[in-house]
Amino acid sequence: MSASSSWNQYILVHRPKGLGLVQSAGPLQNGSLQYFVLSVFIYSPNVCAVQKLIGTNRKYFTNCKQWYQRKICGKSTVISYECCPGYEKVPGEKGCPAALPLSNIYETLGLVGSSTTQLYSDRSNLRPEIEAPGSFTIFAPSNLAWASLPAETLDSLVSNVNIELLNALRYHMVNRRVLTDDLKHGTSLPSMYQNLSLQIHHYPNGIVTVNCARLLKADHQATNGVVHLIDKVIATTTNNIQQIVEIEESLETLRAAVAASGLNNLLESNGQFTLLAPTNEAFEKIPQETLNRILGDPEALRDLLNHHILKSAMCAEAIIAGLAMETLEGTTLEVGCSGEELTLNGRPIIANKDVVATNGVVHFVNELLIPDAAKTLFELGQESEVTTSIDLFRQAGLSSHLTGNERLTLLAPVNTAFKDGIPRVDNNMKNLLRDHIVKDQLSSKYLYHGQKLETLGGKELRVFVYRNTLCIENSCIAAHDKRGRFGTLFIMEKMLTPPMGTVMDMLKADNRFSTLVAAIQSAGLTETLNRPGTFTVFAPTNEAFRAMPRGELNKLMGNAKELSSVLKYHITDEILVSGAVGALVRMKSMQGDKLEVSTKKDVIQINKEPVAESDIMATNGVIYAVNSVLQPQASRPQERGDEPADPALEIFKQASALSKVNKNLACPWFSRLLAKMKGNPGTI
Repeated sequence: MSASSSWNQYILVHRPKGLGLVQSAGPLQNGSLQYFVLSVFIYSPNVCAVQKLIGTNRKYFTNCKQWYQRKICGKSTVISYECCPGYEKVPGEKGCPAALPLSNIYETLGLVGSSTTQLYSDRSNLRPEIEAPGSFTIFAPSNLAWASLPAETLDSLVSNVNIELLNALRYHMVNRRVLTDDLKHGTSLPSMYQNLSLQIHHYPNGIVTVNCARLLKADHQATNGVVHLIDKVIATTTNNIQQIVEIEESLETLRAAVAASGLNNLLESNGQFTLLAPTNEAFEKIPQETLNRILGDPEALRDLLNHHILKSAMCAEAIIAGLAMETLEGTTLEVGCSGEELTLNGRPIIANKDVVATNGVVHFVNELLIPDAAKTLFELGQESEVTTSIDLFRQAGLSSHLTGNERLTLLAPVNTAFKDGIPRVDNNMKNLLRDHIVKDQLSSKYLYHGQKLETLGGKELRVFVYRNTLCIENSCIAAHDKRGRFGTLFIMEKMLTPPMGTVMDMLKADNRFSTLVAAIQSAGLTETLNRPGTFTVFAPTNEAFRAMPRGELNKLMGNAKELSSVLKYHITDEILVSGAVGALVRMKSMQGDKLEVSTKKDVIQINKEPVAESDIMATNGVIYAVNSVLQPQASRPQERGDEPADPALEIFKQASALSKVNKNLACPWFSRLLAKMKGNPGTI
């Protein structure tokens, strides 16, 4: 079978301890389903699936969890099959039916692809021990793993074969039989070299590592033990994470930061952590002012360092695709890989990986990962889609509030809010920008409807909670909060407008509404629209009244009761800002009938009439300017939206309508029953 054969040519078959892989003979159609006729390998025993990295000599005896992805660290793989170790083909027979007799560990090393380990066992005089009776486990580096060692490292091992090489090999051994089922995540095994520990990690994706070396072929039985083939030559581990930080010259700045934050005890404690250790180079890339601020702030420093510590030990070999890992700081990092490189949040910034410690693993990173919790409002804004707003705050002389230690919330409009032009920062704009800074560090998830927020400018802003959005005055929150060291950034959809007066004050101040103001006064609604409340007013402009037939307008203005009814149809008792209008919102008017507010091509409509201007904010409501006078719908009481219809009557009404189509339903008893219900609804 060709190693380059396509994916759909293979089918897995079960076998004890693994998977068998067989080739299909071709597809058959059965309706819309596709079936495969299996070749002679369908019942083939002892055939193992092998996943090979294209362009390399690396291959893995795989399982379904890894196989279905068809990639390892972004590199494509080819699935092929071969006889499982210890079995071989027989001419004319299916699969690999011939079981080879068990050999001792020395002989088994050759069978699983670790002949170099065999060679070094001879040179170091280990061979007699692993040929003798006993019960051992050996994590045997593959031939490729030995060949990948730096020349100087290999030379130092073989130069004194009776000591260094023997010790190295015995560190790969355990003095009892250990199968993969016994290799529990986060445990350690005493090696046969001075009982120094081997760190075991067994990940949910099925990958098992020992000192971050991946098991390529596992559980190969021998007469005197078991052999696991691994992809690296492992080095002794005696230091915890804190000790690694203390002895590495490239971690000098990190060492000082850990001491200042009091994290020493954590990094030397029992547990299983991953430290993404920023090097001296990483710290040097940060502006000195920012670095000094964080190093001088114990809480920000602790957040910074905890952002570099994962809650579990993650060896590079276990990361075959990007996965979100939670940090001690409570945020997540996207840890992935690209070929041989580890990545963080999609960037290959890890300089050195898999430095194994007794309580986890260390990866060296050459960029500092600063969490939001350690940033100022200015830094949060500079890294978000609100850079135009941040520049306006700077021009307005408000930078000290964005970089200091005041507890604040910044309401920053998103850049797209200024697509029609950036406003000039005059005194009015400075005052408005001060009203975009709230005197408290808030979290949007704890805001509630009707809450009042005090701004630096002395204004009160209202919070409106809708089904699908959260708004502050006329501006709704466009993205998740970014919570910094002292301040929180709310990314808003547009500049907000603080209310300046009551609904009546706002109408009187706008010449477009002079006719409406006179009508309100004539109808006796002035006091209503001046009192505290939560009104939405769809306010007809002078143009709207001029568009009415003169006779109809005169009749309306001369009848105070009818005028009051029409005006109340333009008013609701709840505030609806434009950012909360979806496809359709129904609101009950003060007159009693429903109003339909909708959006079409980003234009707000009321009863399908376009709104001329939205979100004129008042202290007791919001005003929409409309260029037509809305007419209440004449409807019977049972059709009114605020009066529930009798369900039984509705059913019979529908049946009556149907009976006009189907004569078989038109029977005398039905007609009498329907007439009775109309006269006394709710009875039968």
